[in-house]
Amino acid sequence: MVASPTPSPPPNQTVTFRLTGLSAGALYFVSITAVDIFGNESDCSAVASAVARIDFAVAPATGVNFGSVSLGNSADQVFTVSNTGGGTVSGGVSTSGPFSAVAGSPFSLAGLGATETVTVRFRPITAATATANVNFTADGDVISRIVTGIGIGSDITPPTVAITAPTSNPIYNTNSFALTLRGTASDNVGVSQVTWSNSAGGNGTATGTTSWTASGIVLQVGTNVLTVTARDGSTNSATATLTVTATPLAFTDDPLVAESTVIKAAHVMEVRAAIDAVRLAVGLAPFDWTDPTLTPESTPVKAAHLADLRTALDQAYEVAGRAAPLYTDPDALAEFTLIKAIHLNELRRAVRGL
Repeated sequence: MVASPTPSPPPNQTVTFRLTGLSAGALYFVSITAVDIFGNESDCSAVASAVARIDFAVAPATGVNFGSVSLGNSADQVFTVSNTGGGTVSGGVSTSGPFSAVAGSPFSLAGLGATETVTVRFRPITAATATANVNFTADGDVISRIVTGIGIGSDITPPTVAITAPTSNPIYNTNSFALTLRGTASDNVGVSQVTWSNSAGGNGTATGTTSWTASGIVLQVGTNVLTVTARDGSTNSATATLTVTATPLAFTDDPLVAESTVIKAAHVMEVRAAIDAVRLAVGLAPFDWTDPTLTPESTPVKAAHLADLRTALDQAYEVAGRAAPLYTDPDALAEFTLIKAIHLNELRRAVRGL
């Protein structure tokens, strides 16, 4: 259905419509009718026919061979896209590895005869023959060209890998028993996988390669030597290590005694520091605390401070993929909920348990 450009079109009004999704080279027959605003439909027009054509062309008209390329190197080939139908033809180019379109996509060809070049790159990652389609798509039409290339030689260059968080130093101390590592890796051909292992037990696979994250690392009390290994598509690998010393958290007046221990600003500040440490371990920023500095014997401890502690810790549990702790008096109300020893004891246990 094609709408009229005006509510009351004059006689012999011309309306243009483009049919898409047709098979190039196929003969199509078209007949049209007109419908007024009351739904009355005219008789069909005389039948018109035409062979479908694509409004753009790609040169070369055959497949392209990139030849033999050494691992770690690349070769480029250029295709030319041209407008063969007039108007503006807009589209893009897609393919699959180890081939990639590095220039000229997306493209827009304004006017009959307009051209644009598209550069496709072959970068082999294995010593083998690679074949793929390069698809040029515009206005619902697709032109494909087969590309081939041969990877040769052997890859003897190992990757590089580095740990950047929670520190780039070789030694790290923490009171948390859950840790997230982040870092980078690179290779002359390509990094295929990054894994981690803990000398105290545990191993896994990081998410990502050139920029990677290893989360959910469980630490044991004492020394944990964390080794990160990056591998390429051959047998080459490289490692980086971080020695982490995990020590249990120590709190003043531990445990707090119900109806005996007076809740002090120092107790809250200690829990804040501990929660910020575990937030850093799971990749979160320090929490934006209400009354950032609590002065001993001056700043009163409020329900808002308790709510902050719970929120900050719950966020860390969520990022770590753990169920949030259960709290006594879960709905702490300012000026109504009295902060008790049990509230802080629960938070201390929850911090140690993450």
